[in-house]
Amino acid sequence: MVETETEKSQNPWMNGQDSAVESRVEEVGLGSTATQSSTSDVTLGLGERAVSAAGAAFLSAIIVNPLDVVKTRLQAQAAGVAYSHPLSNIMNRMAYFGPKTMFADLRCSPSCTHAGIHGTVALCPPDCFQYKGTLDVFYKIVRQEGFARLWRGTNAGLALAVPTVGIYLPCYDIFRNWFEELASQNVPTLTPYAPLVAGALARSLACATCYPIELARTRMQAFKVTQTGMKPPGVWKTLLGVTSHVNGTGVQNNFQGYRVLWTGMGAQLARDVPFSAICWSTLEPIRRKLLGLVGDEANAVSVLGANFSAGFVAGSLAAAATCPLDVAKTRRQIETDPVRQLSMTTRKTLLEIWRDGGMKGLFTGVGPRVGRAGPSVGIVVSFYEVVKYVLHQHYATS
Repeated sequence: MVETETEKSQNPWMNGQDSAVESRVEEVGLGSTATQSSTSDVTLGLGERAVSAAGAAFLSAIIVNPLDVVKTRLQAQAAGVAYSHPLSNIMNRMAYFGPKTMFADLRCSPSCTHAGIHGTVALCPPDCFQYKGTLDVFYKIVRQEGFARLWRGTNAGLALAVPTVGIYLPCYDIFRNWFEELASQNVPTLTPYAPLVAGALARSLACATCYPIELARTRMQAFKVTQTGMKPPGVWKTLLGVTSHVNGTGVQNNFQGYRVLWTGMGAQLARDVPFSAICWSTLEPIRRKLLGLVGDEANAVSVLGANFSAGFVAGSLAAAATCPLDVAKTRRQIETDPVRQLSMTTRKTLLEIWRDGGMKGLFTGVGPRVGRAGPSVGIVVSFYEVVKYVLHQHYATS
């Protein structure tokens, strides 16, 4: 009997939860399914949660990185980053026309009329290098830079995603459990808002911790190398470039200069906190409803399906709603003027975007952003919850 009770308390997908907790949750209209992922997964340690989350982040970062590159290119172009012919200025011509010129092929798009031929190199009109939409970005990156460039910044994405999600999801679980227990005991009507608050707090903590890597990733995706044979800078070299203006005139001055590594963090928080709040407050009711339909017959497949479906819907909705803030974040992160970097604010940036492009400017890149966020959230949450489920099953039978 004791063993049975222990198994039930360790498996969040089994019925037989603590009756007192169930009755408190039912008072606010959530039913017993609300406790499936909050009251019985507390036996998992922080390390186990972090490992589950890191694996989910690794998988998601590799799969959806091309859409992130496309979204960043569209937003950077709207912010004034010039994507032009490599031979558009004399310095690039001097660097380009060298021993390897005869093997060079800039490959104009078929829809573009060649402006001329210089040796073996086809010169294309400037509009051949301007992006006209999501599919056009995909096509031109593959044709002009190579298929592998769609995964530009993946190393930074992995370096960012693993620690960020490793902090984010475990902290969300812990905060949600704590807030739901606190609310159910004191103010039951506030229990449904626990996911919203927990998601916002967990995301803020993760963002502040890992932000410089996010800055490097955005810059790596936004800018492309136009000189033949030059290897694109990695994470460390990109960050060194950001701080290149910092001189050694004193500890205090250096500290003020290194603030540039957190350029745009206000915009990132302004984007990520509402994103997390919308995402989790949408995701939790959907997945609890889906898991409630399965009931006692829940298994790894049903847990995967319920969490992926809920994550896909919630991530897509949150991404669309917060797109203007994402555009502002990108514009602040790709700013190269050190003085302007430290003076820009999210509010000023949003007003500038509205003045330059109106509503269309605020929602630049919304297609690839939604296309990335839906699967990404679905993959991360479902992988994370399946690993937790497997660990619970292991503990319950051991």
